[in-house]
Parts: sequence; structure tokens; C-alpha cells
Amino acid sequence: MDLKSYRNKLVGSENERAVSPVIGVILMVAITVILAAVIAAFVLDLGGSVGQEAQAGVSLEVDNSAEEVQVEVTSLGNADHVNLSTSDTGSNWDSSDAEYLKVGDTRTFNASTSGGSPVHLENSGTISAVAVINESDTETSVGSEEWNFN
Repeated sequence: MDLKSYRNKLVGSENERAVSPVIGVILMVAITVILAAVIAAFVLDLGGSVGQEAQAGVSLEVDNSAEEVQVEVTSLGNADHVNLSTSDTGSNWDSSDAEYLKVGDTRTFNASTSGGSPVHLENSGTISAVAVINESDTETSVGSEEWNFN
């Protein structure tokens, strides 16, 4: 059996080769470098320092004519709870009434001068809702509204 005719068909002539040896070496080195970088990223945990922002759905409604601010937590997303803060501490602002809010919790704040609940607000200010992830101590502002009861 004469295999010389098959050899010429399989190997091809100098003009029929697909990739030169130099290009082949460059491709192999590039693949090795990329593979080493991917393995190093996993081993050194380079992507682990990127944190996820807290997400929550909060409805903030200001009714200046009724001198009232209403806050409702509609969803928590990946957050554990929602805290409220204000630029105006008011005459009886109680942070315990505005922390650790869960889905369905509603808080009403107004400009009434009578103490107790709802919390008394000054004539103007800003109320902010902050979603919190306990595990990573991540806090992300998810809503803010200004009021002006003048």
C-alpha cells in the first residue's frame, strides 16, 4: 500500500498550510496568559470586594396643604429593613419609630403641635429612606422628599 499520495493530501504543501508556526506560538502564549489571569482572579478573590447595594421600595408622599408626610415600605428587595432620617429632628422626633421598618409598615409625620404620635415636624425639611443590609452593613438611600408647610 502506497501512502505517499495520502500524505500529500493530509499535510498539504507549503502554500496550503493554515497557520504559520510564529502565529501558532503567539496564540498559545496569549491563551496561557488569559488562563493564568482568570485562575489568579479566582484564587485571590479579586471580585469579592465588590459589594451589592441595598434595594427596597418606599413610597414617600408629602401633602403640604395637610402639613403631612406619609411613608410606606412597599418592598424590601435584598434589604433587611428600612430606616428613616430627617434633616429636621422636630420637637419629638423618635428614631425608634423610624427604624427597622418592614414591608407594609406606614409612618405618618405632621406639623401638628400636639406631642406623641404622629411625630411633629418643623415647617420645612427633608425626609430620607435608607435600605439596610445587616450582614454587610450596607446602607443605600432609596428615597428622599422635601416638605415645606409654610
